[in-house]
Formats: sequence, C-alpha cells, structure tokens
Amino acid sequence: MPDRRDEWRELLERAGCSRRVIRHCDTVCDLALGFFVPGIMDREILLAGAMLHDIGRGFTHDLTHAQKGAAYCREQGLPDGIVRIVECHTGAGLTADECTLLRLLPVDCIPRTPEEKVVANADNLVADAHVIGIGERMMRACNLPRKVKRRIFRLWLEMELFRDCA
Repeated sequence: MPDRRDEWRELLERAGCSRRVIRHCDTVCDLALGFFVPGIMDREILLAGAMLHDIGRGFTHDLTHAQKGAAYCREQGLPDGIVRIVECHTGAGLTADECTLLRLLPVDCIPRTPEEKVVANADNLVADAHVIGIGERMMRACNLPRKVKRRIFRLWLEMELFRDCA
C-alpha cells in the first residue's frame, strides 16, 4: 500500500502550514507509526491523522488550532476518523467542559480510538521536530492543572503498551 505522506504534505501547504509545522508533523507521524499494531489500528487513518494533526496551525497557533483544523478537514471531505484525530490531539484531549472554559466550542475532544490516542501521545513526545521523553514532556506541562498532567501521563502509560506490541 503506497504511503500518502506527500498528499498530506500538500494539503498542509495548501492550508498555510509552515515548513516547520510540516517537519513537526512528519516527526509525529514517524513516532506514531512506531506504535502501530495491525488488526487493532487502521494504518491509513493513523498515518493521515498524524500528518494532519496540526493542519489548523495554518490558520492560527493558539489553542483553537485543533478545532479549526478539524473544521478544515471536514470541509475537505476527509473521513471522520482523521477529523477526530485532528480535533482531539491537544495534550491528552479536552472534555467539553474544559473546551467551554477555554472559550472553545463545547466538543468532547478526549481521544478514544487507538489511532486518536497514539497521535495525541506522539504529539506530546515531539517538541518542534525532536522526540523527547515523558520526563521532559511532564516538565514542560508543569503549569497545567494536575488532572491534565495526570491525563497526559496515563495516556503515555497506555501507549507504551502498544509500543511493546509494535
């Protein structure tokens, strides 16, 4: 099956993403594919979601980038599995209540599918275009609320089980 990364890079460029954002997405994709487990995950959805997770950064670099990116992906007619990855990749996801408090649309953005969880976790472990460890990620998250930090750490623990299977 051909790798469609070039197609996804072109879509990122059309959305206005910088080369830096595209490099970040490539690194997240490489890391995410290391967690891929055949029979449990859809490789094409995982690859596309990982490549497109930050497509909203072509429009804004603030917290709304995930919801704006998801809306753009919907407009482009992409499958819901990809759209959901884009929508819920921030940190370890956000509840509808947390979205409301952050002045986002009140949408449940907690990753639920294995593909959504893998991409959120991989994004947490990539700073710019460099893979970092969970210790550094948690240090960078020190100003976040305790429940959010706990959610990030628990997601990492769950995904480490997938890495052992890959």
